[in-house]
Amino acid sequence: MKKTAVIVAGGAGARMQSDRPKQFLPLLGTPILIHTIRAFESAFSDIRLIIVLPASHFEEGKKIVASHIKSTIDFVEGGATRFHSVKNGLSLIKEEGVVFVHDAVRCLVSPTLIVRCFEEASRQGSAVPVIPSKDSIRFITPAGNQILNREQVMLVQTPQVFLSSWIMPAFDVEYETSFTDEASVVEKTGKKINLIPGEVSNIKITEPVDLLIAEKWFTH
Repeated sequence: MKKTAVIVAGGAGARMQSDRPKQFLPLLGTPILIHTIRAFESAFSDIRLIIVLPASHFEEGKKIVASHIKSTIDFVEGGATRFHSVKNGLSLIKEEGVVFVHDAVRCLVSPTLIVRCFEEASRQGSAVPVIPSKDSIRFITPAGNQILNREQVMLVQTPQVFLSSWIMPAFDVEYETSFTDEASVVEKTGKKINLIPGEVSNIKITEPVDLLIAEKWFTH
């Protein structure tokens, strides 16, 4: 079955306190984005990669990838929101198959998880990796706040993976603020979201401390 990964690297990463997008920052001497690309290439030799880059750093991003990756990769500019960036990436897909959508800054994703997501999505139509919350959870209400049962709370990761026949038509709609990830968009069409175990190491690099944590995971 045809495999396509849309790697979303369209953000600016303001919380990283850097004048460069966080996906371009070095991790053990190699840009974060490159680690992510290599994970997908290690999982599947026949996967098509589409990289969504910020418009303001589009040419820089292409040059960074070209200096490290020799395989053919497609590029597209990101949009105003994650929804629009993913939609731009999906617009390049014309064949049926399985579609991965992954955060470029989740560079610790393992090839094993990528393969498991593919296998589950092939069977169930969708596969979204999650991990249990280790912290207590409180829900903010107009009256104040209330405790939630953390046993019923899952923290969502990427790649979020779907049959193309599920995700492509799901994104053919107007943007809504409730669309916080791909699963929320697909779920709006009535499709069931299939959760699978994620990986604790599959962190999203957002702040400077996350780089230190990622270094420890890579050298563990």
